[in-house]
Amino acid sequence: MLKYVETKNAPAAIGPYSQGIVVNGMAFFSGQIPLSPVTGEVIGTTIEEQAEQVMQNISALLDSQNAKFTDVVKTTCFLANMDDFAAFNSVYAKYFTGKPARSCVAVKALPKDVLCEVEVIAAIQEEV
Repeated sequence: MLKYVETKNAPAAIGPYSQGIVVNGMAFFSGQIPLSPVTGEVIGTTIEEQAEQVMQNISALLDSQNAKFTDVVKTTCFLANMDDFAAFNSVYAKYFTGKPARSCVAVKALPKDVLCEVEVIAAIQEEV
């Protein structure tokens, strides 16, 4: 049975999708961009500032399922410019200390012209 993730502590979906779906002890969270969950506006102008907001949004999604960054098993990271790779990694490494599997690619453009987006898959404890 699918359980849809919905929390006001992370940005609402800006399209026809959910913040995430939980199934069989795994949470599949939609990609997070650096939006304020309160205003919906982009936070930050540098890759570091934007990556920090992305991590705060991911944290809110994980919290909504009583999970932590160390429960993340896979991430997919999208960068608008691969020149930002090292700076992005410096922020990423502070949060993903469990070193989940990861893909990181440069893309032509991201929604709202942000510099990064990150999606995660996490193992969670489902309610019985």
